[in-house]
Amino acid sequence: MSKQSKDTDHREPAAASAEVVTANPWQALRRFTAARIALGRSGVSLPTAPQLDFQLAHAQARDAVHLPLDHAALAAALTAASGLPCLALHSAAENRHVYLQRPDLGRRLDDASRQLLQAHGGADYDLAFVIADGLSALAIEQNALPFLQAMLARLAAERWSLAPLALVAQGRVAVGDEVGQLLGARAVVVLVGERPGLSSPDSMGLYLTWAPQVGLTDAGRNCISNVRPAGLRYEEAAFKLHYLLDQSRQRRLSGVALKDETGGADDALAGSQRNFLLDLD
Repeated sequence: MSKQSKDTDHREPAAASAEVVTANPWQALRRFTAARIALGRSGVSLPTAPQLDFQLAHAQARDAVHLPLDHAALAAALTAASGLPCLALHSAAENRHVYLQRPDLGRRLDDASRQLLQAHGGADYDLAFVIADGLSALAIEQNALPFLQAMLARLAAERWSLAPLALVAQGRVAVGDEVGQLLGARAVVVLVGERPGLSSPDSMGLYLTWAPQVGLTDAGRNCISNVRPAGLRYEEAAFKLHYLLDQSRQRRLSGVALKDETGGADDALAGSQRNFLLDLD
């Protein structure tokens, strides 16, 4: 073996790796997104570091789906922050295994939950908030309380009659229709853990429905997605939901007939939304 070959074999790993990874010409765009773009290549393959990062993100997404939510702790925190009672409910899916295999059962309540809601129904409620673990309990654990605090602060100055909070285990979006119907609420907002992505295992969705009742389709709902610190900020999400709630109450509808015509939570935000291509070096 030549002296040159021996020197090559004893290079530092980082230096050797840097020489075999070909950078992507679009790499400057990576600072604008968490998406896996411009990762470079090693020969015709993905470099080792991005491949390991992908495997970690995949494991985090799987963990988010199966992570159990501490309903008792969250219920106590929600009541302390809002002053509203929190009802512990459960869908017809008895456990996580059934929930993942039978989406239809996650959309309906079990018998005990229906009986509990019937005991609290009959009041003149304008709005009910439903919190469901969905496909990411992590999203609800991290985002439900701070978002509700921001949202309730906006509603406090207006005349909204709020139903008790409903915390649903193994729940999906449509379970809010049954909760709202049994409570007699004019509108329902469901906070639910969204299906984890490979860069967002903690994303929470908001679903607004006017005149909730069992059997409605997604065409009757308005969705605000990706609510989390690294996505749509709590204040911005509360601003958008407040607008939709106000319009929904005035027009007595929701879904495809109700559009989000907000530009942003403040004027500064609109001024900062430039074309990112203009900012490239």
